[in-house]
Amino acid sequence: MSLRFRNTLGGELEPFQPLEAGKVGLYSCGPTVYGPAHVGNFRSFVFADLLRRYLLWSGYSVTWVMNVTDVDDKLIRRAAAEGVSIKELADRYAERFEADMRLLDIAPPDVMPRATEHIDDMVMLIERLLERGHAYRTDDGSVFFRIDSWPAYGRLARLDPEQQRVGERVEADEYGKDDVRDFALWKGPKPAEPSWSTAIGEGRPGWHIECSAMSMKYLGASFDIHTGGIDLVFPHHEDEMAQSEAATGQRFVSVWLHCAHLRMGGQKMAKRTGNFAVPDDVYAEGISPRVLRYALLSTHYRTGPDFTEAALATAASSVERLATVLLALDAYRQERADDASLAELLEGTREAFRGHMDDDLNVAPALGAVFDLVRELNRRLADRALSTADAALAASALRDLDSVLGVAEDPTAPQADRAVQRLLDLRVAARAERDWARSDGLRAELAELGVTVEDTADGQRWRRSTEPVHG
Repeated sequence: MSLRFRNTLGGELEPFQPLEAGKVGLYSCGPTVYGPAHVGNFRSFVFADLLRRYLLWSGYSVTWVMNVTDVDDKLIRRAAAEGVSIKELADRYAERFEADMRLLDIAPPDVMPRATEHIDDMVMLIERLLERGHAYRTDDGSVFFRIDSWPAYGRLARLDPEQQRVGERVEADEYGKDDVRDFALWKGPKPAEPSWSTAIGEGRPGWHIECSAMSMKYLGASFDIHTGGIDLVFPHHEDEMAQSEAATGQRFVSVWLHCAHLRMGGQKMAKRTGNFAVPDDVYAEGISPRVLRYALLSTHYRTGPDFTEAALATAASSVERLATVLLALDAYRQERADDASLAELLEGTREAFRGHMDDDLNVAPALGAVFDLVRELNRRLADRALSTADAALAASALRDLDSVLGVAEDPTAPQADRAVQRLLDLRVAARAERDWARSDGLRAELAELGVTVEDTADGQRWRRSTEPVHG
């Protein structure tokens, strides 16, 4: 089966055909940096990272762009309340966001453009819309997109274009406009608000034009995949699509993918209602970033999972199983003939994993295939049925699958520091001398340092039982 996605535009499961063979242009709506991103936000970003990883694993070259919204009404209000500039506030939370991404092993996008650094690109796009009759000016210096000029409006959200707009960032009566449905491309200047002097006048950009200008600057007028949370379908992505296609006359995005909300206490996780947790809240409870990442990606992106203690416990157990089998395979030594059936087992798992992921990133059964392999490998390890070379082959196959998931191992975890390594070496020596009391005492010392030691037929294995959450 070839890779297929359920495209929000039309709602059908479609074979994926990139515009350019072997290459994918991917755009993800990034954070508005007026405060820390919450765990629900990161579900969308982890999904986009999983998508990018799987595309790379499947052999595509990927250019991933994620914007940073560093000017909007929320930023302006928050900066004023704190008595700081919007740049100072945006820089603070952009740095926080990038640190949170690193902990969750979300690879940096190829480009992370900031809205305030692309004002000229937005102005050029607005000028084109004005020239084509899709936009108009108001007396206060604002520019609005004229929805009546674009009959295709509403295709993405599958709505009646006559219906009242809801969820907009600007109240209808803040700016004079011809139709309540029309949306702001440019906002005329107001006292105590940031403003730019441009070819279309003084003011600042609307939210929607930012993403159109930045995505097209780095990916072209048409590109392959656009991701975001389900709440962005309307009005944000509907408006993006309308203004972009009206400006260029070309199809804006081939495939739209939207991630369902994470729920906490049975409700959508959202700052607006105060029903949210930030990653640091989770880590403070002793949950590692890898466990949080697993909890966020282990259900299908179009399904809204509940963020509960039980879900985190399940994630912790799953991550532990993966980490433990890799440790066991790495330490395993057995001089015997290679297992003739192992290659078939590993290839069968890989194909099952691929088949499920090709089906609109159906990650839950893909994980099931991985854990079926883990169960079988543990059985063969216990029976000493593998050779040393077999164990290395199996470990390599698991790490290959985890290059998509990013949950089995922490690539930023430090190696044993000198103090820990000295205790580990002393314990090996104590056991060689059959000094069991000394061995147990050293195990206790290591435990105090957050290191768990296990004795196996292949010798001593260790792992950090507590993981650092800030670096």
